[in-house]
Amino acid sequence: MKRVSIIGAGSFGTAIAMLCASNGHQVSMWARESEVVDGINKNHYNPAYLSDIKLSHKIAAHHKLEDALKDADMVVFATPTHAMREVSTKAREFLSGNEIIISVAKGIEQDSLMTPSQILVNVLDGVVLEDQIGVLTGPSHAEEVGLLKATTVVATAYSKRVARAIQQTFMTTMFRVYLNQDIIGAEIGGALKNIMAIAAGIVDGAELGDNAKAALITRGLHEMKRMGSTLGASQDTFSGLTGMGDLIVTCTSTHSRNRYVGYNIGKGKTLEEITSGMNMVAEGVKTARSVHQWSQKNGVEMPITEAVYKVLFKNMDPKDAVNELMTRNAKDEIMI
Repeated sequence: MKRVSIIGAGSFGTAIAMLCASNGHQVSMWARESEVVDGINKNHYNPAYLSDIKLSHKIAAHHKLEDALKDADMVVFATPTHAMREVSTKAREFLSGNEIIISVAKGIEQDSLMTPSQILVNVLDGVVLEDQIGVLTGPSHAEEVGLLKATTVVATAYSKRVARAIQQTFMTTMFRVYLNQDIIGAEIGGALKNIMAIAAGIVDGAELGDNAKAALITRGLHEMKRMGSTLGASQDTFSGLTGMGDLIVTCTSTHSRNRYVGYNIGKGKTLEEITSGMNMVAEGVKTARSVHQWSQKNGVEMPITEAVYKVLFKNMDPKDAVNELMTRNAKDEIMI
């Protein structure tokens, strides 16, 4: 049995808590909202996220980070990427330095252009070694993980020892964890698939057809590889769970928040109208801005990302974006 602290009581944090408790671990959760803490401790339900799932009595929620982190063997940061720096900075003073630190976020931070694990390495420097930091990622919608439905993901880290420890801690009969040592490739796949899911949602919402969606997913994978190649990732990673696997599930599932955003944009709604009615974060919105910034800075052509960026932030009509993509200069298909 391990003591696992989950920082963030959103949908995925709640699902991971349920998974860890089912695997025999003692689980502490941190939540900003006092009503969430009370709901978990008194009623064993999270009133804000996955509220239809009965939570284990082994899960205790806390409003103070210090209490949630006490005596932890593993700390899982389940906050959105844009909140990772703020929350991990606050958590830093309560860490002993012996914990294994895990990110389950999927995004790229604006301006710094860091992945979630890179943010943690940066913020926790001097307290936690880089070799103690890892990532759990892959095609894993919280709604299904929380119900303990069959799911397969990847554990990756800056050291093989930590990747194995993550695998051993989270592996269950219904949650299969593979090892992959390509941490940058795994995080790039997890971030870019959210951008592609927005694009896939637009295709569905605007009724552009199955051919367009197949092309979008396939060429989206190509953009993952292009960015990953520039950053030194293995191309094989993008054929696996954190690339193609996560891309498929996020572009096609009704559970996908990013696809939901795109679908409603395709139906004619504005981004503000859509996000104002959501209580969960669609990471792809902020990631589209970050990755567009990265591509401009590094001179890497990423046409789908650019199209999503223009639709989200430059008020481009989705049909004009499709036309722009379709009328680009003729190219070879296989060309990194």
